[in-house]
Amino acid sequence: MQTLILAWADHLAQNRRRSAHTVRAYVATAHRLAAFLGEHWGEAVVADRLGRIDASDLRAYLAFRRAGGLGNSSAARELSAVRNFLGFAAGEGATPRLKGPRVKKGVPRPISPDEAVALTEDIADVAAEPWIAARDWAVLMLLYGAGLRIGEALALTGSILPLGQTLSVTGKRAKTRIVPLLPQVRNGIEAYVRLCPWPITRTDPLFRGAKGGVLDAAIIRRSVRAARGRLGLAERTTPHALRHSFATHLLGRGADLRSLQELLGHASLSSTQIYTAVDAALLMDVYRNAHPRA
Repeated sequence: MQTLILAWADHLAQNRRRSAHTVRAYVATAHRLAAFLGEHWGEAVVADRLGRIDASDLRAYLAFRRAGGLGNSSAARELSAVRNFLGFAAGEGATPRLKGPRVKKGVPRPISPDEAVALTEDIADVAAEPWIAARDWAVLMLLYGAGLRIGEALALTGSILPLGQTLSVTGKRAKTRIVPLLPQVRNGIEAYVRLCPWPITRTDPLFRGAKGGVLDAAIIRRSVRAARGRLGLAERTTPHALRHSFATHLLGRGADLRSLQELLGHASLSSTQIYTAVDAALLMDVYRNAHPRA
């Protein structure tokens, strides 16, 4: 089983271009499934036996995981990973049909432009050193001003320098897209580069931690969490909320879905369409707050 799981992990990373985070999560699911089936069947789990797994076995596994506090969304992701693993191990036709838990689609919760700017300014104001303030400003401006995921921003290297009017970004599944750089975003990055005490060659990470290593996303998340507490902002104010806000505000100003899909790096248009629901929700909030009969 260990050999099979390692081969599957390699398949996910190399052939399916899944992120390292996704591969780790899927591999953990495969190990949990193998351990459960060993107890459930009372025998060693081998690859040939996986081809004979049935729906009752999967229901028992999901019940076991749900008993540990797994919610509907997590259970649906777990089932998806299990199906993927079984399809790899025994062929797609060998995977039993089982209806997954019903998951209510959430709507992203953006923050206002004023909140985005206030958040960024507050984090920069409390930074320990001027270059760290410039760094945090540049990172957050990439999320709100260019719609990058935090992992995409922190994966940038010195090869993007000198900056132009656009930026090439490598996103999920190694998909590359071109995003425009607003003057404010470009100025923020250039100010950070001037102040950074570490040399930045073409192969070096652009954003550095305090000791010169790669900047950890957890540091940015911690700074945002502290700032929203000081500013009294809602808990939904996270680094990823800045990307949601980028998309929502563009859509509200007339951007079409196809263009937004390209800017965000979504593989499917359906992923981008959730922002139409966001825009409608904001419109309803304005209506309820303003209309005398609402």
